[in-house]
Amino acid sequence: MFQTHIIGSGSHIPSRTVKNEDFADNDFYESYGKKLEKPGREITDKFQEITTIAERRYANDDQLASDLGTIAAAKAIEDAGIDKEKIDYIIVGHNFGDISFANRRTELVPSLSAKIKHHLGIENPFCVAYDLPFGCPGWLQGVIQADYYLRSGDAKLALVIGAETLSRVCDPHDRDSMLYADGAGAVILEAKANTTTGIRCHVARSDTKNHAFMLHMGPSYAPSEKEDPELYLKMTGRKLYQYALEHVPPAMKMCLDKAGVHIDQVAKVLIHQANAKMDEAILQRLYALYDRQPDSDHIMPMSIAWLGNSSVATLPTLYDLIAHNQLGNHQFNTGDLLLFASVGAGMHINAFLYQVP
Repeated sequence: MFQTHIIGSGSHIPSRTVKNEDFADNDFYESYGKKLEKPGREITDKFQEITTIAERRYANDDQLASDLGTIAAAKAIEDAGIDKEKIDYIIVGHNFGDISFANRRTELVPSLSAKIKHHLGIENPFCVAYDLPFGCPGWLQGVIQADYYLRSGDAKLALVIGAETLSRVCDPHDRDSMLYADGAGAVILEAKANTTTGIRCHVARSDTKNHAFMLHMGPSYAPSEKEDPELYLKMTGRKLYQYALEHVPPAMKMCLDKAGVHIDQVAKVLIHQANAKMDEAILQRLYALYDRQPDSDHIMPMSIAWLGNSSVATLPTLYDLIAHNQLGNHQFNTGDLLLFASVGAGMHINAFLYQVP
């Protein structure tokens, strides 16, 4: 019987910092084309009040998502101290492929995983590389898939990456554009025998009948851009917020129940960094299911205030920062139970419980 352990991690946080005041001169519009008349600074201040985001990171103009993923992957391989030729699977979670700064067109062939394997110089033809477009929960779903391979004995090592450049699909006339960021994170997973630590269990769900288009691609909100053929990432924010609060906490509890674990035993809750207000509400509702109140600052580490929402990259980056003692007082200790959860386009929700070896 094998258990899946995280034996190395890496992330790439782009060096370009974009602050809220950089959006103050943007002309913002409602979804139906009406211009917001409030001063730009008032709009950005309200945005920060709701989301806590003060700044975010954008990739350099000459970088692609696969470049960010390669950097994070190389760090994870070095951190794990493994021979890269022994990796059995490379799974890359993303949603938009490679989008160059120059033409803003999605490039999906070859896949990001194939590009990253190439950039890493891995020659082993039996190292299978594939992409996983699964909304913001894509990296977590990649971990779930890798866990199946490793538990079955089919594989010994897997590299799971989340990489995204959301800055290249956001409408400058949509307030939601201030949420989005770029980045990449990666982990090396290894099958370990004769242990009860590592990934304990996981859950996933897809609510497509009524919620498939809560996040979608659409034209700019600016009437002057009506003839612009470009499509941008759009969301029905209020409905998405309500969906997440209704469905994410029960899914997280289901994961704990599968492992026979009570919330009091959980050391950290790592939630996709989508919106600080939403993440806090999810945590409160999760604890309410146990008639408990969380110590949010201690239990739920956050990076969104300075990194923004980089989709699939938020969770592996958050894990990597804590694993290397780079996120305040947060740290992982042997035996700690970590509950990971994510929600995003699909709509998809997933979670896994991990016990630190």
